[in-house]
Amino acid sequence: MKKVLLTGVSGYIGLHCAVELLKQGYAVKGSIRSLSKAEKLTNTIKKFINPKGSLEFCELDLLKDDGWEEAVSDCDFVMHVASPFFSRIPKDENELIKPAVEGTMKALKAAHKAGIKRVVLTSSMVAMLGDIIGDENINQESWTNVNAKNATAYIKSKTLAEKSAWEFVKDKELELVTVHPGPVYGPTLSNDLSGESMTLFKRIITAELKQMIHASINMSDVRDVAKIHVMALENMQVNAKRIIVATEKAHSYQEITELLKANGYEKVSTKVAPNFMVKLLANFNSEMKGMLPYVGKKYKADVIETKNIFNWEPIPFEKMILDTAASVKSILSA
Repeated sequence: MKKVLLTGVSGYIGLHCAVELLKQGYAVKGSIRSLSKAEKLTNTIKKFINPKGSLEFCELDLLKDDGWEEAVSDCDFVMHVASPFFSRIPKDENELIKPAVEGTMKALKAAHKAGIKRVVLTSSMVAMLGDIIGDENINQESWTNVNAKNATAYIKSKTLAEKSAWEFVKDKELELVTVHPGPVYGPTLSNDLSGESMTLFKRIITAELKQMIHASINMSDVRDVAKIHVMALENMQVNAKRIIVATEKAHSYQEITELLKANGYEKVSTKVAPNFMVKLLANFNSEMKGMLPYVGKKYKADVIETKNIFNWEPIPFEKMILDTAASVKSILSA
């Protein structure tokens, strides 16, 4: 049985990847910052699949060298999902950039030293936004200009981490595949609503969020993201490729609220904040400032290659949104 070192296993995407790996017959070694989380994570995963002895954990930190070589020593692949994310703008952008870049390099260096054949790295469509000027047609060749005016710390962190990864492997036998979702939604496998995706939906369905920003982008279902991560481990067509995993069409945030309103979520507001108001509030609110790269923009991504390589169809937008809301609602009602 082939074993995968899965970093960030406790996260929203990481948990889905763990379950999908186990379903597809891989053994999983999940990295967590503290082994005290291991029992809780095991119990969560057992709700969806019986690991049957194919699940273990190790302790790793994106900013510490300890344990990386040992973690990969008995693995066949590395799936590096772990990376910090929050929408607010930190006082020091290195809060996001440093762990993203250094963690990626630690994973790649350890994988190379251990003779791992392939690393699948979770990147993002935010690493493909060009000059972040809006109405961008994103494809596998697109790169974000980190010196662009509205390049946030998160955007920089994902772009610089991915660029560092490609630079590292270019003269080595180590294979690299990067996976690029847009904003990721879909049901959570845990009861944790503290992540950005779940928090957004919680705020929408409880009417805490009164207005959405005017923006459109291809969105991603976490189940698709996990599925493509796993399929990319051994697919020979994807070596050295940047794989976009998202809906074919760009969707607006207003579409989310209108869909929820039409499906019985009566408290939901379908109002859209004027662009000038968001830009004004961004001067005083770090979370609002984090939204500036998307305000008034429409980003469109090309997913044809992903569909063809994997014989894959994205989960429909409507199902993704309604499943996310149902997941959050069930946790709030528990």
